[in-house]
Amino acid sequence: MLAPGCWLLAAGYLLLDTCCWILAVMIAYDLQCSNGHTFEGWFDGRQAFEEQMQKKLIACPVCNDTNVVVVPSTFAVHTGGPQRETPDEAEKSDKQPSADKIIEFLEKNFEDVGLNFAKEALKMHYGVSEKRNIRGISTKSEEEMLKKEGIKFFKIPVPQLDS
Repeated sequence: MLAPGCWLLAAGYLLLDTCCWILAVMIAYDLQCSNGHTFEGWFDGRQAFEEQMQKKLIACPVCNDTNVVVVPSTFAVHTGGPQRETPDEAEKSDKQPSADKIIEFLEKNFEDVGLNFAKEALKMHYGVSEKRNIRGISTKSEEEMLKKEGIKFFKIPVPQLDS
């Protein structure tokens, strides 16, 4: 059983002959010095960790303090299976609009002026036409000209969606 504040990590594989692999397993601890610096230590096992602690061989990489304690940490066991969403991740994914919803919003709320984007933006900027939400296509030189004129716009890469 592992102590609190540690987790098992697969540090690498060692090749024996050509027929089998041995997994080199190490224990990683989250550590903290008396000055509050936190860092990670990797050990061959609990016994190796305790021996190094007794001999004051474990030191903070920031201030070289050897008064170190193990602090609680999160841990993960990677099984190679599908990852489950945590409640926070599930909440985020529900709140984040998908690409097709963003595209749907743009198509619904912005007039498509096609290749006339720069011309229409200039007309609105100088009061020749009424201001409205537009979307369209522009060349690099048109974009540079719009920037020089002080017209604010932004580009959104829009993938082609299958209908």
